[in-house]
Amino acid sequence: MALAQTGTASAAVAASKRFDLTDSSDEWFREILLNERRILQSFAFDNTNKHLYTAQLVQGGRMLAGESQAYTDGERSKNGDLCVTRLDWQGSIIGRMYLKGFGHGVSIGVEPSGSSAYLWSESDSVPDSQNNGYGTKIARFKFANGTVIRPDSPQVTRYTPVADSDHNSVAIDPVTNRIVHRYRANGSTWKFSLYDLASFKAGTFTPLATITQPSVLTGPTFQGYTSMGQYLYTLDGDAYSYDENGVQTSTSNTYVTSIDWNGTVYERRLSNAGKSLFYREPEGLAIQIPDTSHPTAARLHLGFGSEESLSLTDKKASFYYKDLLV
Repeated sequence: MALAQTGTASAAVAASKRFDLTDSSDEWFREILLNERRILQSFAFDNTNKHLYTAQLVQGGRMLAGESQAYTDGERSKNGDLCVTRLDWQGSIIGRMYLKGFGHGVSIGVEPSGSSAYLWSESDSVPDSQNNGYGTKIARFKFANGTVIRPDSPQVTRYTPVADSDHNSVAIDPVTNRIVHRYRANGSTWKFSLYDLASFKAGTFTPLATITQPSVLTGPTFQGYTSMGQYLYTLDGDAYSYDENGVQTSTSNTYVTSIDWNGTVYERRLSNAGKSLFYREPEGLAIQIPDTSHPTAARLHLGFGSEESLSLTDKKASFYYKDLLV
């Protein structure tokens, strides 16, 4: 049953099945290491090659190729310097690349290409009032292990689907080959637009639907989104951990919400996935298709940044999924 209107959708999107958010979440990976010691920001799947790509801000003290000095965590955040780690589906790191001046890594998309993939992300980062860089454009580039790129690097194609927008990010629906663009218009209004991926790549920015971010998402911190078929899915919530006495420091407020692209919030549910993680911060949503010969047998993955104790600084990543389609 629909819960509330989100605003006017600009076009009808064909009906499809949706993930039942009351379905319990199954564990995929619990506390695996990524390339950087900073928190997971987002992730996406290459379902063709069975790869997982994750985005983090570059850690302080790391010196990249072409740099003459190391930078702090804060400087990396302000500049929007990201690390993308590629992992196999056993959780082993099999590559990484660095994106300087791209943004915060709120969401990324993956477009498989042969044995590798093109990645989609925000780019042309500009710092906000909290000195965190966010993208003003969208970028597409091929993953190249061990490389360092900038928004103006020759292998990067940049797009400006909405002029004068900020906090741009994207996600890809691997079932329908569509791309979602989230952005802030006029410095205040958050919107999501849905496009055909091929048309978007060609520079034709005619959305299949556009919706205003619903007011129900103005509570906890917005943490990610993805789309499949008729529905947009969002993740919001804040971190909690356990103190030295094993007492949880705050109540979980992690919510997954399904939003009909035709204009209504369908379902919003509290998630207790990974509730026993010592530190637990929701970070990203993505669609996994375990068997590409059956693309509708999909999984809605929730990502969490975590750490094992107060004494350890390396952040780890955990992933849980729902797979009941109704």
